[in-house]
Amino acid sequence: MKYDVIALGAGSGGISVVERAASYGAKCLVIEKGTVGGTCVNVGCVPKKIMWNASHVADTIHNATGYGFDVAYKGFSWATLKEKRDGYINGITQWYGGYIESLGIDYVEGAAKFVDDHTIEVDGKQYTADHIVISTGGRPRVPSDVKGAELGITSDDFFALETQPKRIAVIGAGYIAVEIAQLMHGLGSESHLFCRHDNVLRSFDDFVTDELKLELEKTVHLHTNSAIEALEQRDNGIAVISNHGAIEVDTVIWAIGRDLNTDNIGLENTSVTVEAGGVIPTDQFQETNVKGVFALGDITGKFPLTPVAIAAARRLADRLYGGKEGRYLPYENIASIVFSHPPIGTVGMTEKEAKAQYGEDAIKCYTTSFTSMYSSFTPNPVKTAMKLIVAGENEKVVGVHLFGPQVDEMLQGFAVAVRMGATKQDFDDTVALHPTSAEELVTMR
Repeated sequence: MKYDVIALGAGSGGISVVERAASYGAKCLVIEKGTVGGTCVNVGCVPKKIMWNASHVADTIHNATGYGFDVAYKGFSWATLKEKRDGYINGITQWYGGYIESLGIDYVEGAAKFVDDHTIEVDGKQYTADHIVISTGGRPRVPSDVKGAELGITSDDFFALETQPKRIAVIGAGYIAVEIAQLMHGLGSESHLFCRHDNVLRSFDDFVTDELKLELEKTVHLHTNSAIEALEQRDNGIAVISNHGAIEVDTVIWAIGRDLNTDNIGLENTSVTVEAGGVIPTDQFQETNVKGVFALGDITGKFPLTPVAIAAARRLADRLYGGKEGRYLPYENIASIVFSHPPIGTVGMTEKEAKAQYGEDAIKCYTTSFTSMYSSFTPNPVKTAMKLIVAGENEKVVGVHLFGPQVDEMLQGFAVAVRMGATKQDFDDTVALHPTSAEELVTMR
């Protein structure tokens, strides 16, 4: 059967490209071997944020005493949260099914493989299209060189846990590792975080990661400079054996990165270039080296974030079918949030990146740190820290880095400002909202 667009993968990128293309009248097919919605909806952003919310609620209950409330914390039901979380996600996936059908988009469930550059096969049936979009995402990585690695689970498996582990070890230093370790601590588990180096989130600006490390050391058991040598089943749990010794826990979660789902879709039958690690390189229009074959999302080796895949997908469909020639997604100044406790928000360059691009003498940094009004009344006050990185004589803001309560809801508007080329003077000329933490960003000196 012939289509205008075939998307491999019904995650954020795949659904978004066929949704937008169909709105322009294109005949579209999306193929998915798993559950519609992909990683984000089923085992990523959505369930993670629900778990983060639960941990935040627990924190709020503990903080209530500082405001004069006599609150008795009587425990937490993992089963109740899981049931409600799973029901919420099932509602989203069911809605997707009806929505895709309502748009006239064909949906095929199964494993897709390329037969040639423009032909896809699923369960013996072949489909062709002028434009094929590869948006197959990734999967959690489990090490192959650690004895007993199979005793650990992945971040995907974490959301299937029927009971709350009393003791948990998370191995990794990225945002997934940090988020799980801290939210589990917030929900009452003894939480251990193992990382290979002396800090976490090494691609982020040191200003915020240093603050996060201080907070981690007050909450979870942080094991830095740790090389995991083996996992071993013992009578009372799983032993995590590292160069620093052994610690027993109930559950071990591998959060050491993700492998790309490009190794099992028949790319060897095409002319598509695949780089080390399964990355599919594209031009600025998301097109691979094969005309009419495109790649979106994690597999491009760029920002592995849901909103990025969605934005790139919609722009691709706009260009191909909406008459918007030249439309594409620039990959500069993309904001991101780490749902740590408290969160990290960042947009633009780190200080190191800015100095590398503009020169050390052209860069100036403005910083502030304080305890917010809300946090000042709590039993365990949390610091807020902010950093602006500016470049050149006109002090164009090229980086904003935030750490603290509510920065996740604070950053979006400042991301718009950075994208528009705002200067430090523009920030200074903006009247502050008082009393808020956000006002510090427009009153720095």
